[in-house]
Amino acid sequence: MTRLSLVPRILVIAGPTASGKTSAAIGLALRFHGEIVGADSVQVYRHLDIGSAKPTAEERAQVPHHCIDLLDPDAAHSVGDYQRTALGCIRDIAARGRLPIVTGGTGLYIRALTHGLFEGPAADPALRARLEGEEDAAPGTLHARLVAVDPETAARLHPNDRIRLIRALEVWEKTGLPISEHHRRDAGRPAPCESLIFVINPPREVLSARIRERVRRMLEAGFVEEVRGLLERWGAEARSLSSVGYKEVAACLRGELARDRLEDAIVHAHERYVKQQRTWFRDFPRQVPSAGELVADVIAAWLEEKTS
Repeated sequence: MTRLSLVPRILVIAGPTASGKTSAAIGLALRFHGEIVGADSVQVYRHLDIGSAKPTAEERAQVPHHCIDLLDPDAAHSVGDYQRTALGCIRDIAARGRLPIVTGGTGLYIRALTHGLFEGPAADPALRARLEGEEDAAPGTLHARLVAVDPETAARLHPNDRIRLIRALEVWEKTGLPISEHHRRDAGRPAPCESLIFVINPPREVLSARIRERVRRMLEAGFVEEVRGLLERWGAEARSLSSVGYKEVAACLRGELARDRLEDAIVHAHERYVKQQRTWFRDFPRQVPSAGELVADVIAAWLEEKTS
């Protein structure tokens, strides 16, 4: 039995926020008898719908979606948790003769499926509590510290991504090596999946206009009310509410950000996040400027090659 028969195959449609991944993946799923496996670290949370640009009910009715709405907003969730859940979905989809299509903008999630995952040292609650306290006392401390010890990983992480910043610093303190070096040393392990990867990467000005329009539509659709309800039910300490967009709306509701500045603040937060996403995806193959440039013939040939 060959390795290809043991390892599931996935089509990956990656890219930054507002690049057109969802509609592209749905079109490909309809053409190639696929199902979509989300790779978004915010869409895994229930009730975070508007601000995460979660697929609509109509889109989910067209094609089955997985790895969405897995957790309550205050639940902890690691990349290892995601990898285990996603691989289970991928194997089930493949066993039913369907094509798993992994779609999202969280580079670490995608890399866990296409390259594997560095397990690292066990969590140290005392160390994590100390790092949490330092960030609470001086926001930006964790990212600045990571820049000093592991600039490669710091370039890939948003300064507000407290969970992954803490994990990277934890690995550094426990092993004496940056997590980026661990990833390099671990690169020889067999990948969890055979993958064909496309990155939709529109020109900067195109993406900026799309982000502005998306944020405007989010606010019109009730984004502020969504966050208000989340805060009332789950509290300001819910991990998911530090996500891009949610953090800015929460600040507005606390009176720390003027309402007439909210749209710009969310847009700028997304633009900063896009820079992190582009860094994650810059080494991935098959970069295309738009969803229209996805080559269905290449996908069809790859599928034929893998099944022949």
